[in-house]
This record gives sequence, structure tokens and C-alpha cells, in this order.
Amino acid sequence: MDEFTRLLSSPIRFRLYLLTRLPSALFSGLRIATADENSCVVTVPFKWFTRNPFRSTYFACLSMAAEMSTGILAMAAIYKRDPPVSMLVVGMESKFFKKATSLTAFRCEAGPQIRAAIERSLSTGEAQTVIAHSIGTNPAGEIIAEFSLTWSFKVKQN
Repeated sequence: MDEFTRLLSSPIRFRLYLLTRLPSALFSGLRIATADENSCVVTVPFKWFTRNPFRSTYFACLSMAAEMSTGILAMAAIYKRDPPVSMLVVGMESKFFKKATSLTAFRCEAGPQIRAAIERSLSTGEAQTVIAHSIGTNPAGEIIAEFSLTWSFKVKQN
């Protein structure tokens, strides 16, 4: 995780990564607030580009931030893995509780579960799934939305 987080901790490297791999996340203003091997926090601002006609953050932008908070943990766990492991979102559930009218921060603390699923996949050779939960809050600490993303991990066959 350390080498991977160093790659993403540089704002310039992270923006270049988003530009080449996830341009909509770059234009939406997604940022990694914190990341370690166990948890990740990704923020999405409330601005013109992320706004919907109801004067709140568009659900797709909230979904991107939630997915990224889980995906960073997954990507870090498979980074430079030998043998390589593929990852794929195979399901998503969401619940919305309050309008997002300011910066929303999504926190995922599923790092240990993700690493365990990857280890199971490596030992069994079978695809393994894990449900990673991400909770979005506003600056006042109120819950805006909850997302449950189901990730599948499988050892790549040569």
C-alpha cells in the first residue's frame, strides 16, 4: 500500500492518473482526503459541474466518490501483485438520506476485508467477492448517503 499511496498522494500524479483513466472524476473534482491500507476518504465538491437541477450534488457524482473510496483500497491491495489479480464491480446498492449541498466525504474502512478476499482468491484460484461499504457525510457530520459496492477479485490466468 505504501508505494501505491505515494503514487496517489502527489496531487499532480493523481490528477494525471484521473485525466488518463477517469476524466469525469477529474472534472467533478474528486479528491483523496486520506488513504491507508485500512481506509480511504474521497471527497466530492458541490459545484456547477456536479450539481443537478434540484440544487444538490448529482447522484452519479456521489456514486463516483463512493466507488473510488472502495476502489482505491482494492487497487492498492492488488498493485504489482504476482500473480496479477483482476478486480471488477459486480453490484452496487445505495441509500440517500439528505440532499448533498456542500462538500461530501465518503469513507470506506473495508481494507482488511478486501485483502482477505484477494488472499482467498490467490489460495483457491476462484473468484471471491466482498461488499465494501462507503458512507458519505457533509461537513456537519450528517449522513448524506450510504453505498454498498460488491467487488469481485480473481487471479488472472496467463
